[in-house]
Amino acid sequence: MGGGRSVQTPMTATMMIASLLFLGAAEAAVDCATVTALLSTCSTFIAYGTPDPYPGTPCCDAMTTLNMVAEPLEDRHAVCTCIMGLIDAYSPNATAIATLAGFCGVSLGFSISPNTDCNYLQS
Repeated sequence: MGGGRSVQTPMTATMMIASLLFLGAAEAAVDCATVTALLSTCSTFIAYGTPDPYPGTPCCDAMTTLNMVAEPLEDRHAVCTCIMGLIDAYSPNATAIATLAGFCGVSLGFSISPNTDCNYLQS
């Protein structure tokens, strides 16, 4: 009955998004839909704010993925612009969005705050 079936672990949404990003990395900068999809794994933390609950593993995995795709300056600029747009759209939750990277131990290469100007990012 057992046969030779192998058990496969399902890919998380974060890993699927990361895979798609790396496949398309040569074509264009990161788009806001991708940034929003990654940050959506942090929705509980964003909705209820800081310091409790702390962002969970899926959220921090998403922040790590965001950090990896934001390495070229062009992509970092795109990620920054998208995050600033989310902060504007969800201003009551701006502090929670701004603290995500820090709580996850990730540095995106720019400060996340309502005053960040993404046009002045350094490489």
